[in-house]
Amino acid sequence: MEESTQDREILVQQENRPVSVQNSPKQVRLAISAFYFMQGVCFASWASRIPTFKAAMGLNDAELGSILFALPAGQIITMFFSAKLTTHFGSKKMLRATAPLYAIALTFLALATAGWQLAAFLVLFGITGNLCNIALNTQGVAGENYYGKPIMSSFHGAWSIGNLTGALIALGLVNLKLGMYTHFWIIALISLTNVAISSKKLLDHNPKPEVQVEKTKFFTMPQGVLVLLGIIAFCSMATEGTMFDWSAIYFEDVVKLPHNKAIIGYASFMFMMASGRFLGVYLIGRFGRKNLLQISGTIISVGMALAVIFPNIIIAILGFMLIGLGVSSIVPMVYSIAGNNKKVPAGKAITMVSSIGYFAFLFGPPLIGYVSQLSSLRYSFGIISVFGLLITFLVTKIKAIN
Repeated sequence: MEESTQDREILVQQENRPVSVQNSPKQVRLAISAFYFMQGVCFASWASRIPTFKAAMGLNDAELGSILFALPAGQIITMFFSAKLTTHFGSKKMLRATAPLYAIALTFLALATAGWQLAAFLVLFGITGNLCNIALNTQGVAGENYYGKPIMSSFHGAWSIGNLTGALIALGLVNLKLGMYTHFWIIALISLTNVAISSKKLLDHNPKPEVQVEKTKFFTMPQGVLVLLGIIAFCSMATEGTMFDWSAIYFEDVVKLPHNKAIIGYASFMFMMASGRFLGVYLIGRFGRKNLLQISGTIISVGMALAVIFPNIIIAILGFMLIGLGVSSIVPMVYSIAGNNKKVPAGKAITMVSSIGYFAFLFGPPLIGYVSQLSSLRYSFGIISVFGLLITFLVTKIKAIN
């Protein structure tokens, strides 16, 4: 299928270069979704095994929190040049290069036998993950505009489905007592197969751009609305980071589930996060982005409060499901709003916003560990409920959201 003039103009604005599209919008959407899905599977494969690492290395909450600092640190390292690379090489070429590296970096984690080794491998996992993430979200913004509907939320829904799938695979393999190294290589091989198949359907750059893009600095500090969007992303990603890294441990230490069943907390969160993202297209149309962001912030606070005040299995699962629903559409909406900013190229706008958000991953999970060591994991989770209220408040300050 040859793209229309309107499609070409939209994609020039988003990726700041002309593109050559030979696949239908549905084929492009499916291919991009497959990359989001596999990135989610890879991340969940690590996150679901965190209790195993904690037990095997004899780590307390503060020590684990310090080690968890390494993954977002790796992400932060690349934020200064990931957009530049994506803009220069194009998101398709970047995904072909970085998605395999991300999958292989996952396997290195299983080789760690001491905390410092795990931290070093997590830095590598974070570096490859962020390079892949910026390229993927840039491709996602272009794919959304090529498709002609607000489907960014569904792309992130595919990531969440992948995350849920990865958690369920881990749950099964933990009970089958399969080693982590074998587990992670199974996931890596599936990811490499996906790259070989799905990358052919991605949106491609024309090697001879017809439109000149105004040169910008190597790294530009976010300003104006991008700062507020970044803070909203920070609050949402701090909540997500806490759930990714600590939910299984919360169900093991606070809710008192056995080790081989503690992943149910993580899985319940991811189930609703995935469901909410696939409902995102309808919900945005029904409520509008501004109202939906405010509702989402409130739901996060209510869900976290329930899980903290009533830490029994039924209420905790309900609370985690509400948190998953609350965070589900926030980051996709923020990235979509940022990526459509007319003053900044899509890749750089997304990087500016996500850079602020990644500081949540940098400080959030370690903070939970330190507060937990001083008081309890239950009270440290209570801190996160404040972030939901902050999201609701900040959205009222952004007039550009419709």
